[in-house]
Order: sequence, then structure tokens, then C-alpha cells
Amino acid sequence: MERAALFDVDGTLADTNHLHVVTWWEAFRQAGHRVPTHAIHRAVGLGSEDLVARLLGEGEDSALAPGEAEDLSTAHKTLYAQYFERLTALPDAGRLLRRLADDAWTVVLATSASDDELSALRRAIDADDAIKATASADDVSEGKPAPEPVERALELAGVPAQRAVFVGDTVWDMRAGTRAGVRCVGLLCGGIPRADLEEAGADAVFADPAHLLAELARSPFA
Repeated sequence: MERAALFDVDGTLADTNHLHVVTWWEAFRQAGHRVPTHAIHRAVGLGSEDLVARLLGEGEDSALAPGEAEDLSTAHKTLYAQYFERLTALPDAGRLLRRLADDAWTVVLATSASDDELSALRRAIDADDAIKATASADDVSEGKPAPEPVERALELAGVPAQRAVFVGDTVWDMRAGTRAGVRCVGLLCGGIPRADLEEAGADAVFADPAHLLAELARSPFA
């Protein structure tokens, strides 16, 4: 019976969340906006447009000039790209993907990263032999917490929601997975508290990929 293991990437398989915080903070600072890092951290995992809107408002409450959201996104991408060759995988991320693939799970990545960012992340994880497909921000019209990224990953896997598990590290991941009808596993390595992940829909929570790998027999992957 076909089954799918769907994974977020930033903060779930790669140790990148705080790099995103720093580079978004610098992009905001260069544009004259003072945004606290703790607020940015809570927004990481959203697509760029939604992240900017959450932190600087939208509509009549927006602190943005026309076209500034796109400029901020471009600045963040440029700053973050400086780290591409130094990105690191979280402990046992590659081993976890390979173990699931060996156990006949179809592994698909569902990420808010753009295609060029995803290429750098995949090099860091170094487990392409275990990954069947990817759904990036360039493949969907609406990012997490909308279900579309997870639904697209399910399409690529060719598996219905009831035979899939989605692993992520943010509340946006858990909400997207829940809305798509899949079981959700939360990881604490992205820096979001256990209670927040559980409230957003996590069926189980583990410390990081290494912890999940060690506890697979007692996880939704069992």
C-alpha cells in the first residue's frame, strides 16, 4: 500500500530558521523598519508576501510603501543567498529520509522556499536518493498555512491524505497539514514551543530528525 512522508525543509531538515530571522531583520532594517527578531521568528515558515504582511500590516494598517513588500522579499533573498554554501542539515535528517524511503514511504518535500533556495537546502541535506519529488513556493499560488503546499505534495506522491504524514516545525506547517487532512508531526528544532505545535494540530512532537528517527516505532510513521 502506497504511503507518503511529507516534509517541510527550513527548520525541519535544515538548521536555517535563525538565518532567516537575521536576514529578514536586516532587510527590514535597511528599509527603515524596526521589527523585533522574536516577531520575525514566529512568522518564519510563511511565504514572503504573507510574512511581510503579518509583520508590517496590510490594507489601511500597512506601514509599507507601494511595491515595498516585493523589494523586502528581494533583499531577504539576496542576504540569505550569502549562506547557501554554508547551510547545514539538522542531525540525522538525511538518515531519516533514507530510512523512510527504505521502509517504502514516498518522500516528498513541501516547502515555502523558492527553487533556488531549495537547491541549496537539498545539497545540505544530501539525501536526494530518498526524495521522490518537491513542492516549492514556485509550484503553488498560496503558501502555508493554506493547505495547497501539502495538497500539491500529496499529488506528487500519488497518495491520499489518510495515508500520509507531514513533518514540520512551525504552527503554519501544522495548520497546513491539518487543513489538508494529513497526520502531522511537529519538531522542536525550529524553535517553536511544543504547546503551540500541538494546539496547531500536531499529533506527535519530537526534538529533531534524530529523535524522530530513534522513535519511529512510536510515531505516526509506525
